Amino acid sequence: MFGNLGTVGLAAALTCLMIFGIPGNGKLKPLGWWTTLFVAMIAASAYKAAGGMFQVVPDAAGTVIGFMNGFVKGLTMPGLALCFLIFLLWAKLTTKQVAVVALVFFYVTADAGGTWINISDAIENARVSLQ
Repeated sequence: MFGNLGTVGLAAALTCLMIFGIPGNGKLKPLGWWTTLFVAMIAASAYKAAGGMFQVVPDAAGTVIGFMNGFVKGLTMPGLALCFLIFLLWAKLTTKQVAVVALVFFYVTADAGGTWINISDAIENARVSLQ
């Protein structure tokens, strides 16, 4: 439909979806909580695979992680990922807040060595195989 979208195109499209889909002032309904979470998960993975200007999000997440480790020495990435998950699921968040927290959460989980890294790896592998 759109030709070779690529990882950068995917990252840009998902960013636009979050920017314009969360408020939902157009013909379509706003994105719901779970949809926002899912889009942010794919977007974070696409950012990791795309690199370039999309490295800003992982860099910002890295800053947050470093900041947190300054307060809680020895906090591992899996421990931090679990804290983000608890915050996501139990804090009362708007969908805009869900998008921001979820971007950081999925970046952290990918670096925590868990199964979430498979999503960004799959996006990266698709990019490489389509070149």
